[in-house]
Amino acid sequence: MHALLFLFDDVAFVQTQDVPIRELWYFLPIGYLLTIAIETPVLLIGLSRKISVRQRLFCGVWLTACTYPIVVLVMPMLFSDWRRWQYLTVAEIFAPVAECALFWLVFHGTKDLTSRDWTESFVAIVVANLASFGAGEILNYYGWFGLL
Repeated sequence: MHALLFLFDDVAFVQTQDVPIRELWYFLPIGYLLTIAIETPVLLIGLSRKISVRQRLFCGVWLTACTYPIVVLVMPMLFSDWRRWQYLTVAEIFAPVAECALFWLVFHGTKDLTSRDWTESFVAIVVANLASFGAGEILNYYGWFGLL
């Protein structure tokens, strides 16, 4: 596992931990819109059918709104002296775990969700986060994030 994560240090990606906070603020709305454009369709398909389409759309926007600023603005400052793979590991574990917790807090008493519904929903949240992470890494590799 360590060897796989070590690969993230070998590529000349943008080191968000080294970027001035002002530039991260410029990037925040662009990255947020890109993230919800990727994650919302995954959540529309993957969240339990007992969650209405309107609520699934809301989850696509709201869950990311709760975690994205922490990943983009707070964590780079907290982990400025960490290697990139370490920062990414923490950030990409934090986001889906926090989003699953928020989802549970909102829906645990309001719907008749079975264990299968919860599992499907949590898997959808994790897959959505992996999809946006992967897309971000590809765009970063090809220099799309040149504004940083």
